[in-house]
Amino acid sequence: MRYELLGPLRVSGARGQSLLTAPKTEVLLASLLIGAGRVTTKDQLINELWRENPPRQSTAALHVYVCQLRKLLTSLGGPTDAISTRVPGYLLRVQEGELDLHDFQRLSASGRALHRARRYEEAVDDLEAALAVYRGPVLDGVGEGPIVSGFATWAEQERLDCEELSIDAHIALGRHQEIRSRLSTLTTQYPLREAFYRQLMLVLYRSERQAEALQVYQQAREVLRSELGLEPCRSLRKLHQAILVSDQVLDLSMAS
Repeated sequence: MRYELLGPLRVSGARGQSLLTAPKTEVLLASLLIGAGRVTTKDQLINELWRENPPRQSTAALHVYVCQLRKLLTSLGGPTDAISTRVPGYLLRVQEGELDLHDFQRLSASGRALHRARRYEEAVDDLEAALAVYRGPVLDGVGEGPIVSGFATWAEQERLDCEELSIDAHIALGRHQEIRSRLSTLTTQYPLREAFYRQLMLVLYRSERQAEALQVYQQAREVLRSELGLEPCRSLRKLHQAILVSDQVLDLSMAS
């Protein structure tokens, strides 16, 4: 079986693929996959499925949806015991290589370790492979309960952390031209994430575009003041000052 959470929810097996168009089934599978390998309680699942308006026989209704999901997974070629009943709820088992989330975590952890070891070329390979696991907005449209929404928020943060670290590795390798447009896009998409401004400023400075680097700082300052009422963080201010005086330290690694 293959389960994919990092984008539209998708499940496939030896007998085919399903995008799961039934909303309650989507929410149920997503919730069980987020907690794969451990028990998700019936109360948690009922809250996720119906929020503040559960049906009178919510436990029985949940059991019906679990049975339907078991049949779906079996029809795709999955094992009959993929979902087991465990007090006080249900547990979904996944094998190694079956869940895209696990692939992302393995690759990003490897990339981080390689980055710490300053093996930047290899780090980029693993970090970019981790980012490629994402297929779009995480679980877009799959309910708004605490399990799904909490996971989506966490997964987006993990993706951005991975993106930032990959760009750091590119900078360490001197690939300034290759990532400049990527960083411009990221500062537009995530205007409150100061790390992307810092990286773009450094890349522009090292590309002999000092004036543009200073403009990026002013842009960041205006956004942060307008949205949060804050000045840029210390590292951004320090980099700005270094660029103003063409500090030789900028020729070293300030990307970490």
